[in-house]
Amino acid sequence: MPAENAKPPPSGAPAAQRTRPARSLVAPVVDALDGIGTTVSLTIETLAWLVRPPFRFGQILAAMEFIGVESIFIVALTGTFSGMVLALQTVHSLKTFQAEGLVGGIVALSLTREISPVFAAIMVTARAGSAWAAELGNMRITEQIDAITTMGVSPVQYLLAPRLVAAVAMLPLLCVLYSCVGMAGAWLVAVEWLRVDPGIFVDKVRSMAVPKDLAMGIIKSTVFGFLIAAIACRQGFYASGGARGVGQATTRAVVQSAVAILVSNYVLTSWLTDA
Repeated sequence: MPAENAKPPPSGAPAAQRTRPARSLVAPVVDALDGIGTTVSLTIETLAWLVRPPFRFGQILAAMEFIGVESIFIVALTGTFSGMVLALQTVHSLKTFQAEGLVGGIVALSLTREISPVFAAIMVTARAGSAWAAELGNMRITEQIDAITTMGVSPVQYLLAPRLVAAVAMLPLLCVLYSCVGMAGAWLVAVEWLRVDPGIFVDKVRSMAVPKDLAMGIIKSTVFGFLIAAIACRQGFYASGGARGVGQATTRAVVQSAVAILVSNYVLTSWLTDA
């Protein structure tokens, strides 16, 4: 009797079951496109506010101090040891060909073109980008951003525009700092410890590393600063879901910024090398 009284499954159930795997595959793509669209839209709005008064110079200086001045130590530390280990590996590799004198030029090219902009940007992402995402996310869930809007102030102009300007302005300077301390570390290892001739070291740096190489690193770091600010601000500005949501937004900001840095680094390297 229970079998006779049981209702048959809805006719649409098999179709829904068949479409469920397709939906699970499409949903991440839709979410990714939605995130990109939201980031682009918010960034365009931020750029539009940059040319409209009032200009928040105090906020800009505070953001520049946070992302630039307060990042000097970690950038200098990682830059020094990057140059040291790069010189160490290069000297030992070139000993096979009796070409240790090339270490200065090779390290200079590697630092200015690739290592300095990428590593400096990743360090800033880990320190400043994550902090911005967490700060803005906390302001969102505690309704501080809504309070700013209620007072007739644009939160995009007050909170996001200064951070974008600061990141674009300070990342090239941090890139130059990274290159300088990296070369100092390379000099210490190659010349002082491994006894590479200092005259040859300096001569190879001058002959192999040209201003175009430094310009490439500066251009890359400028783009990286823009991407870090855009992604971190977007994740924090639209955070939701309480403390857990803020943590997730911070994680996404760091991961997405790192991926954007590496992808754009390849694109910029390909473009600037052919230019």
